[in-house]
Amino acid sequence: MRERRPPHKTRERTKPADNAAAKRVTLPRALSKLGYCSRTQAERLIAENRVAVDGRTVSDTSAWVDLATARICIDGLAIAAEAKIYLMLNKPRGLVTTRHDPEGRPTVYDCLRDFDIPHLSPVGRLDKASEGLLLFTNDTEFAQILLDPVTHVTKTYHVQIDRIMDDECIAAMTSGIRHDGELLTATAARRLRRGDRNSWIEVELDEGRNRQIRRMLEALGTECLRLVRVAIGGLELGELPKGAVRALTEPELQALRRRTGLERTRRN
Repeated sequence: MRERRPPHKTRERTKPADNAAAKRVTLPRALSKLGYCSRTQAERLIAENRVAVDGRTVSDTSAWVDLATARICIDGLAIAAEAKIYLMLNKPRGLVTTRHDPEGRPTVYDCLRDFDIPHLSPVGRLDKASEGLLLFTNDTEFAQILLDPVTHVTKTYHVQIDRIMDDECIAAMTSGIRHDGELLTATAARRLRRGDRNSWIEVELDEGRNRQIRRMLEALGTECLRLVRVAIGGLELGELPKGAVRALTEPELQALRRRTGLERTRRN
């Protein structure tokens, strides 16, 4: 017979204590979770002695705070959690995914001029030549989980290439192609349609390596003519016009949260 655990130890592990501990985070993470700025920006603000917690200036970036009770001020002004925003952009070709480009090139933020939200950030990236579905949010937890390779949220792309894709190349993309010392693998690949000299294929990825599809095609001796991201998880680009932005619906958000396990985490 197994020995029973003493009653006093059971009583010590109470749910309120677990919940309280879950609200304690480092100060940079607190500023990030509140949607005020990124953790890197928060560390800079703390180092510049611009952050106060409960009336006392904090200069230690490893300091812990209780999100449920702490009064956090930046430059003497109290901050509160921003309303969470989730947007979808149909990114046009030719825009870079950054807020400020040192070369002065147009950026995806040119499409967001009507949204006065200072801490809105892209969830992942699309390179300058790529098009399609790009998400923006000020919910850092949502963005991090959506990008985490462990969650395996698939991204679906429609790709135009300069040849007719054969079965051998399709098989190579799903079994793995080595390029510059990296093994690059698509979750799925299939032919969509063909013309006389080129064709379209659909490619699914569950990882976010730099220029992954273009590199795979390059290794196969194939040129990528167009690359359009059409879905993230079950969220589809649909008929959203090029350069247009819209808010995600509540059912779309719930579906993405279920896909990443975030909905389950929040219930617990």
